[in-house]
Amino acid sequence: MTGKEGIRIRPMTLEDLPGVLTVEEACFSEPWSEPVYRATLLLDYTAYFVAELTEEALSPLFEKAGLGGSRIVGTIGLKDIAGEGEVTNVAVLPSWRGQGIGGRLLERLLAEGEKSGIEAFTLEVRAGNVPAIRLYEAFGFALEGRRPGFYEKPKEDALIYWRRL
Repeated sequence: MTGKEGIRIRPMTLEDLPGVLTVEEACFSEPWSEPVYRATLLLDYTAYFVAELTEEALSPLFEKAGLGGSRIVGTIGLKDIAGEGEVTNVAVLPSWRGQGIGGRLLERLLAEGEKSGIEAFTLEVRAGNVPAIRLYEAFGFALEGRRPGFYEKPKEDALIYWRRL
């Protein structure tokens, strides 16, 4: 799936890990490590996707975006836990936010999850992450709980959202 901005959403591979780790480090105060990603990608109940710059988008944008050689600008993951989908690792490089990439990643993930029979999806989000909360609510997620002090660096509550078909 390629968009007008020169972004393709596709399944993540082990070869994507250097770019994925760049996104993780830019977006999370406690990013996943390469060994954690490697182990997770090998599980048969997970599906991870990347937002990747296409060839036509690379030449004018590569240097400007400061990607350091990576084509990966966003990530998202899904774990199928007993028929319920846990959405994880939703991230878009700060310089690429506000362009609909997070929405395209979420749309692809939900479609793939539904194809595999998942009818309920859950995720956790920092209470102060208003742009992400707006995105999730636009996709039909509803607030159903809170985990006080769940996140570290900085300490913050996690909001628990669900989307049920």
